[in-house]
Amino acid sequence: EVQLVESGGGLVQPGGSLRLSCAASGFTFSAYRMNWVRQAPGKGLEWVSTIISGDSATRYADSVKGRFTISRDNAKNTLYLQMNSLKPDDTAVYYCAKGYIDYIAPNRAIGSWGQGTQVTVSS
Repeated sequence: EVQLVESGGGLVQPGGSLRLSCAASGFTFSAYRMNWVRQAPGKGLEWVSTIISGDSATRYADSVKGRFTISRDNAKNTLYLQMNSLKPDDTAVYYCAKGYIDYIAPNRAIGSWGQGTQVTVSS
């Protein structure tokens, strides 16, 4: 059974940093691309970042480019998202998702997703 468990969320002031983790089990983690997707209060799902298996190439939404860094540790079956220079607009529940997702309209009913971790950016 695929399991994805996010952690590391919390309350942080604007300009601060957080590192999210996603512990994966039940599948060959190194063989799959992995993603971070977020959902702000009252809004739809927004793709944030993807890391490809193999060469670990990365992709980012324009809204987080230059501030967030996605990475993976295949030995630990763990996905990370380092978030710096956080803004109030980054407030959201952050999900990790396995494999291919629709970057334009992510859908939690398709594929494997974690339960999410809340990130709140506020002074």
